[in-house]
Amino acid sequence: MFELLLLLSVIGPASAWTSLEDWVSGNVTVSVGDSGQCLCHVYLPDTTFSAGRVEHMQQVTKDLILEVNIQIEKIDSYDGKLGVFLSELENLDMRVKLLESNPDKYVKLDFELLRTELREFEALVTELHEALNGSSPTLDSLYVEIRNMTLIVDRLEGYDKGNLDVVRLEFAKLKKKLDDCQKELEDIITPDIGNCDHQGIISLSKPMAIQLNADLDSGYRYGGWGKDSKPAQGSESMYWYGGYRGPSVQYLKLYSDYDKLILRSSFKVHNIPRDTGNNYIVHGNTMYYQYNSPFSMSKFNLNSSKHDYRVIPDASRRFSYSNSSDQNMDFAADENGLWVIYATEQSKGKLVVAKIDMPSFGIENVWSTGAYKPLVGNAFMVCGVMYATRPLPVSPNSEEIFYSYDTRSGQERQLSIPFEKFQQSYYNLHYNPADQKLYMYNDGYYVSYDVKFN
Repeated sequence: MFELLLLLSVIGPASAWTSLEDWVSGNVTVSVGDSGQCLCHVYLPDTTFSAGRVEHMQQVTKDLILEVNIQIEKIDSYDGKLGVFLSELENLDMRVKLLESNPDKYVKLDFELLRTELREFEALVTELHEALNGSSPTLDSLYVEIRNMTLIVDRLEGYDKGNLDVVRLEFAKLKKKLDDCQKELEDIITPDIGNCDHQGIISLSKPMAIQLNADLDSGYRYGGWGKDSKPAQGSESMYWYGGYRGPSVQYLKLYSDYDKLILRSSFKVHNIPRDTGNNYIVHGNTMYYQYNSPFSMSKFNLNSSKHDYRVIPDASRRFSYSNSSDQNMDFAADENGLWVIYATEQSKGKLVVAKIDMPSFGIENVWSTGAYKPLVGNAFMVCGVMYATRPLPVSPNSEEIFYSYDTRSGQERQLSIPFEKFQQSYYNLHYNPADQKLYMYNDGYYVSYDVKFN
């Protein structure tokens, strides 16, 4: 019994097991010897400390030391990265603030570069957060700041694309309009009505398109509009208009002033004798136009409705302007009186300018020019000088005054005075000395030009 207790004390206190009985049943065996004695066999656990365990503990310790060193190096690396990161983040913050204060100075590439850098910073903060294996108030604050900066950049880019680009475009258009307006203001001079003390036309203003004709039909491409070039007293504000689907003149509408023209409220409509040409004007309350039966120059008095005509023996019906096949006679008025422009067989289609004697309604004088009529778009007179136009090949809406002939000196000149058309085709163009404007009937639209002299 003493030996058994001694062994138990080596093993450990009895409290280490649930009960002594449990321990005995598991570790003690009893038997009877040959001589009848009682034998007790007690199995004690191995009390030696294994060398394998020591080696295992040493390896674990080395691994832990290595892991600690690696983590320390990571912390040192993150510390360096964090320093660079904070420096770059401060620089980025300054750039975003500059962007907020001057968003219009930046382009799309600037926004994309900022967004790329912000994504890199956000990834670095996430990496640091995971490396520290937990939440850090500093990193949380940085993350929020980066997200705020990203939202600012997105907002500013959206503002730039949605508004600034449009504003820039509209500003450019406005600036061009202002520049054009300034140029026109510089070009426009106060008309000196009746004065021919100049060296001729040097430019025309941009086309001033009033509106579509009074019939509100763009199909009425033929016709004309304007003012009386020698108005009677009290009729200085009167306008006239006639529009047709074909080249034959059919009627003429009169309007007391500009407002009535715009409102399409005529005070009188004249039916014109049929079988007529298309190029006509109103001068001295009389309409002058081409009559075809017989082929002659004709006039129609707007007061008495009296019709009269005169045959011009040399005038040919074979030559017309390039815009229309029925513009053989073209009437014009200027500071010196009334004119008719046509071509003859003797001139081989080149324009002839004839001065009309108004009292007798006959031809007073004739001048031959060098302009071939089928290549001319139209012609008009200013201070005794005939000007001829033609289309420019660069644009269907571009025209130029390319030729002039001075009846006073017999001098002809090649010119290049470009001007714009509101529409491509026109069938009536004439100068009015009463206001020094050009009037064009441009594919059914009322169009006028200011004339600048040298």
